[in-house]
Amino acid sequence: MAATGTGTGTGTGMGVRALPASPNWYSSRCSDVSSDGRLFGFAARHRICLLDVAAAAPTFYGELIGHTDRISGFAFCHCPGHGGLCASSSDDGSVKIWDSGTLSPVLEYSLHQNAISALHWSPLVKDLIVTGDEKGVIVCYWHNRNDSQQFFPEPRTVFCLSCSPHHENLVAIGYKDGMVVIIDISRKREVVHRLRGHEDEIHGLAWCPVPGEERLPAWQDELQAPSEESKVPNGEVTQDTATKKGCYLASGSKDQTIRIWSCTRGRSVMTLKLPPTKRRGGAVDPAVKERIWLTVHWPAGHPSDLLSSAFGGELLLWNLTQPGKRKWTLLGSSEGQNHSRIVFNLSSVKHQDRELLFSISMDRDVKCWDLSTLDCSWTMPSLGGFVYSLAFSPVDSGCLAIGVGDSMIRVWNTLSITNIYDVKTFWQSIKSKVTALSWHPTKEGSLAFGTDDGKVGIFDTLSSSAKNKPPQISSTYHKKTVYTLAWGPPTPPLISGEESEQPSVTLYSCAGEGIVFQHNPWKLNGEANDINRVIRDTNSIKHKLPARTEVSWKPDGKLLALGNEDGSIEIFQAPNLKLLCTIQQHHKLINAIRWHHEHGTQPELSYLIASGSINATIYVHNLKSVVENSSENPLTITEPFRTLAGHTAKITSLSWSPHHEGRLVSACYDGTAQVWDVMKEEPLCNYRGHQGRLLSVQWSPVEPDCVYTGADDFSVHKWHISKQEHTRPPQGKKSIELEKKRSIQPKVKAKKKKKPVGKSPGKQDANDAMNGDESMKEMLLEENGVSDHEGEKEAQEAELADKVSVTVSRDTSSSACDYSALSLPKPSVTQKAAPVKKDLPKEKPTPDASLKKRKPRSILPFSTLMDHRSKEELHQDCLRLAACLKTKDNNEDVSPDLKDCIHLGLFTDRDSLHKMIDMEGKHHLENGHAELFQQLMLWKGDMKGVLQAAAERGQLTDQLVAMAPMVGYQAWVWTVEAFAKQLCFQEQYVKAASHLLSIHKVYEAIELLKVNNFYREAIVMAKARLRPEDPVLKELYTSWAALLEKDGHYSMAAKCYLGASSPYDAVKVLSKKGDVASLKTAAELALISGEEELSATLSLRCAQDLLLSRNWVGAQEVLQQHKTLFGQRLVFCLNELLCSCLSERNPCEKKSPVPPCYHSWELNREAPFLDMVTQVWQNVLGMDTTEKATCAQEQLGRIEHPPSTSNTHPKQVLFHISHDLALAALSCHLGMWDEAVKSILGAVSRSFDAGNFTLMQEICSIILPEGCDDLRDKLDSTNSQSMDACRSLEGFVAYRQLYNLWWNSPKDSLGLQKAVLGPSEQTALEKSCVSGDPTPEETVQTAAEMGENLCSTTEVSKGETQSDSRTDSVGVADRQSALKGCQVLLSEEMAALQNTQRDIAEVQETLAEMIRQHQQQRNNLQENTNGNSQGSNLEQNSETESDKPCSDSNQMNCKDEAKQPVTLPELTKQLLNAKQKLAEFPDNLKVFPFPDVLECCLVLLHLGSQCPPELQEQALALLRNHGGAAVYKKAARSFLT
Repeated sequence: MAATGTGTGTGTGMGVRALPASPNWYSSRCSDVSSDGRLFGFAARHRICLLDVAAAAPTFYGELIGHTDRISGFAFCHCPGHGGLCASSSDDGSVKIWDSGTLSPVLEYSLHQNAISALHWSPLVKDLIVTGDEKGVIVCYWHNRNDSQQFFPEPRTVFCLSCSPHHENLVAIGYKDGMVVIIDISRKREVVHRLRGHEDEIHGLAWCPVPGEERLPAWQDELQAPSEESKVPNGEVTQDTATKKGCYLASGSKDQTIRIWSCTRGRSVMTLKLPPTKRRGGAVDPAVKERIWLTVHWPAGHPSDLLSSAFGGELLLWNLTQPGKRKWTLLGSSEGQNHSRIVFNLSSVKHQDRELLFSISMDRDVKCWDLSTLDCSWTMPSLGGFVYSLAFSPVDSGCLAIGVGDSMIRVWNTLSITNIYDVKTFWQSIKSKVTALSWHPTKEGSLAFGTDDGKVGIFDTLSSSAKNKPPQISSTYHKKTVYTLAWGPPTPPLISGEESEQPSVTLYSCAGEGIVFQHNPWKLNGEANDINRVIRDTNSIKHKLPARTEVSWKPDGKLLALGNEDGSIEIFQAPNLKLLCTIQQHHKLINAIRWHHEHGTQPELSYLIASGSINATIYVHNLKSVVENSSENPLTITEPFRTLAGHTAKITSLSWSPHHEGRLVSACYDGTAQVWDVMKEEPLCNYRGHQGRLLSVQWSPVEPDCVYTGADDFSVHKWHISKQEHTRPPQGKKSIELEKKRSIQPKVKAKKKKKPVGKSPGKQDANDAMNGDESMKEMLLEENGVSDHEGEKEAQEAELADKVSVTVSRDTSSSACDYSALSLPKPSVTQKAAPVKKDLPKEKPTPDASLKKRKPRSILPFSTLMDHRSKEELHQDCLRLAACLKTKDNNEDVSPDLKDCIHLGLFTDRDSLHKMIDMEGKHHLENGHAELFQQLMLWKGDMKGVLQAAAERGQLTDQLVAMAPMVGYQAWVWTVEAFAKQLCFQEQYVKAASHLLSIHKVYEAIELLKVNNFYREAIVMAKARLRPEDPVLKELYTSWAALLEKDGHYSMAAKCYLGASSPYDAVKVLSKKGDVASLKTAAELALISGEEELSATLSLRCAQDLLLSRNWVGAQEVLQQHKTLFGQRLVFCLNELLCSCLSERNPCEKKSPVPPCYHSWELNREAPFLDMVTQVWQNVLGMDTTEKATCAQEQLGRIEHPPSTSNTHPKQVLFHISHDLALAALSCHLGMWDEAVKSILGAVSRSFDAGNFTLMQEICSIILPEGCDDLRDKLDSTNSQSMDACRSLEGFVAYRQLYNLWWNSPKDSLGLQKAVLGPSEQTALEKSCVSGDPTPEETVQTAAEMGENLCSTTEVSKGETQSDSRTDSVGVADRQSALKGCQVLLSEEMAALQNTQRDIAEVQETLAEMIRQHQQQRNNLQENTNGNSQGSNLEQNSETESDKPCSDSNQMNCKDEAKQPVTLPELTKQLLNAKQKLAEFPDNLKVFPFPDVLECCLVLLHLGSQCPPELQEQALALLRNHGGAAVYKKAARSFLT
């Protein structure tokens, strides 16, 4: 499916069945049906989903993609002849017009400055689109003439608008406050009527489909009342009210009423009140307040029937002519037909003989109703969030569970015949994104789920009252997002008691904090167990365990694989979780691990384990040898069995095909799903139908050709492998765009947060409008396309971590200082402390004044002011003061009453002075001079009060704290704490900690710094003040390290781990980056810390990276520190010599970007290659004793490399060949010739398997320049195995020789040869691609940079002579003798054996083809019954013919003789016979590979006259006896006739 669809009218949905994204909420018109009844479209986030609704069941037709913001309106053009056009409006103010046939945009315009809230395509003017926005601006746009006009009838928010179907200039507009306005767009003063009556938002407007107002006598009721006819109706009186006929308009409002308006009178003629319908079986949480959205729809041709939505999802049909109160009928008579939540849009269409109504609702269902019966014809479910998880039930086949970010689980019965979208929804008690799902392996209907907020639970999906049965929830919550759930056998401590009392399987959950819990499904309310405890105990591990990110049990329950954040995968043996091995391959967080299924014909495949990580490469490992190996210590695996490369972003999910062996499908952030043939490392098919990053994938358990994928485009797609046009993932553009999109996302920083995460004002609006259900706003914050970090494990963690750190810092900053036990009353900080203002004068000083020294402010300004009044007043004061003092003398105990002359307190007693001080103080406070007030109180002696008041106001200062000891020790401690708390509010954490330290609260001070991420300061404080062995110190180091690691500061994190004396973790974190420098440092660090084994592993990784950049010198330096890597040093040394040797023999014109870095060793060029290598080993690498050589041989013998395929990287092949040759050289050196032969054969056959004929030639001529005779003489002729190996090796040497002779044949014989061959035979031979062995004609396409740039020869046709100086000047006699040497190839028994193997392969191929054909027919049948055109059947068949991966020869064969159909029993019989025949051959023939005998016969015969006659005879005889296969018959025809 292309991104925007193909240019055909069929749409892109061919073969794709999809659960689409949910329709947008709270829009008056964001869905519509085309006038021909073929397509129904609705807006889903910023795309439009089109469904083909012509048949009995809907199918996914395609999507209109192009908007970048939420779509607020969508409508088809209903003018005849333009039914394929549709228009959409978006929150960013743009409108796009689309062609639904080709799914492509036609044009776009942006005339609004604000978010558009309503859109309608005029039903009368074919190119007029009317839109309205939130500020009240109406824009009319005529797209054919690119003309537009703006109106501004009311400065209010437009909620909906509708163009009249009878008068092309009339448009009705409904506003947020309940006003309805009708405007005439052809006039200057556009308002025709203002219709007042509704009190709240207008949700829908519908014009009566029939013009005129005289039809319905029953409506006159309201008008017969003492009417206001004589008065002016609402709005202005206009003479030409449209036309005299007029027309009715219906409006639905949030005030729960529907009104019918008369256009001629401009007033309401009928009001319908929504009845309180009894809700039936609606799945709404009782806590959710009943919402209302009242949309109306007037179906064409029914002037007396009006449709409307009602409370909570019911739909009503109103009969407007019926007298009396009850005018309505409920749609959907039987249980479960109705929507369960409010309905937003209705649209109808006449299709064939039925009238259909479509509705979209908050319950995320799209429904189609038959208006003649009022029953629901079909329901199409949709998804309102990212599709995080897909799981097929192992018991109820075809039952697919879907975990979605809208807090609901869907269970889709994909095999349902009657309803292809048979989906049940579960929402009880989830309340958060569903991120993981897993079905119980044996108990039907038992589905485990995990959520974004760490909850784990189990639903019973079968229970009859499933509507209302909540799940069981585990009482143990994870702290972060649940990543994976897996059912597996119980492990300790759950295995202790009697067998009968234990569940047979328990539930394992793994989440973002890196912990795996084991839950007992029988006692979910009990405590779950952290399996790390068992792992520690069983394997006595001391160092920190890595954070777990993935858990997967082998289907037989014997092995558990745990994926870790550092990219390692650990394999444990049940039940005690003994560590068997660690796979060190990915080096980045593991996202997916899957074991191969058990039910194939090759049981060894069940040991395959595929894994994907944040790196784009998928690795497959074969653990058979590990499991059978009985060594005590766990092994480390660094070599993958197969490597699947091609994706360009992180892998999120994997699934093995249950129908094939070694077929895998992967889901990736590059937006595609990829099917692989794992054994051949070959990409088979790539699906690109999603519009976002893929998060989940499952292979259909019932249809071998079908795969289901889920993505962050809110959809699930079911697609057919055979129908995809691409075979491999897109390289570059698409995936780069996705990466770019991701990098634009704002990074969340933890420090100094003022706002909660993700709620910047701009974002907030986007969310609310997107799916604006208030109760779900919070949950959908990221879901609605705001956070692009969705579904990324680590980004999610970072985000969550930040959220956590912020909240913690807020709380603990207060709780860290919560010491209520002190004697002084505790200050409650009421307002956030405003930083204390310094003494700034109120008015700005003039410039020159500011240069003079400012006079300090008076501390007693009020009394000073009073003493600077007029002379009379001062005289008054004197008199009053004298009078006061006199009464005081006379009457000792009455204090003088100074009334309003408080300033005189200065001259009377202490009480009056206190009053004066209080007065002055109050004055200071009012003017904001708290420090002066505090000084006065200090003079007065009320220090304690000052401290309390300052603490309450958050106005403590250093000066006050310094004076606090005057009041006493307790008060001082209390003040310091209050000050520390105040500083925390001002985010001065370091200063706060210092103050806490001054009152000896060391731990509290450290905790405060730590919580607010001041780790460096916290560590200094802890190291200076605490005992060195205090655990707090170690804890500080490790938590800082974890934070640094998350932010990618690896070397800093490593220093922290070293500080915490855990060098092992330091090494792990350093190696995390994975570049050469980091690995080198990590290896040295491990060596210093005594972690020998780890160091060796890292050094080897580092050396292999250096090898890729052709730096052998660097690689040797890295390896030489480890005795255990001595064998590897020998391999690297041989690899260097081999590469330099190859590049000398084939100097390449192309200069590679990185010049190779060779050693300058003394080389003995005369000696044979292996002897030369051994001399370098002895002289340079110090392999001077037999012990060393034996030891190296053992080391290398333990490593097994996977067999090469034509997809293996050339440098990889060359390295593996070097390994084989190093073993050979060691065996020669130690005189173990029998082993040497096998190793050399291994190297030669590996280059042959990799499909690189040139490399095979080179290796034969470098290692065995004189052929195999010397070697044969040294072998022990009694050892049959080595003799067989030698024969096989001779075969390959002769095979190379044979092709050399043919390609370099003398010129004269060439013409003759061409004459003999007809053109067809020539091609047949060139293409003869026999039994899967690529022949040289194909494989001479050398990998251009074969390790050391072999000259890149593309296909060498027989005519062109390959420049091979060694064989150019071969005389005829030499050629004859050389050809005699090829006799070894013409082995009768080998030919027979290969023939039998070919037969078996052919029968298996036919079987597979039969299964495919059968599947195809079933699919076609289904498609035809689904109402697709009959034509597709023919297309299908022609498609399968050409799709067959058959070689050309096969096709030619088809032309000649039509294949006879074979039956299944015959095939099985053939297979049995062939297998028996195979068993009769002696085993020694089957052990070693051998060139294709018949191919060699054909080449010999092509050499014609040069070939000795006896050889020709032999070749012909072999071809007659064994050349039964079509391809040989064809090629040998000219020789045998």
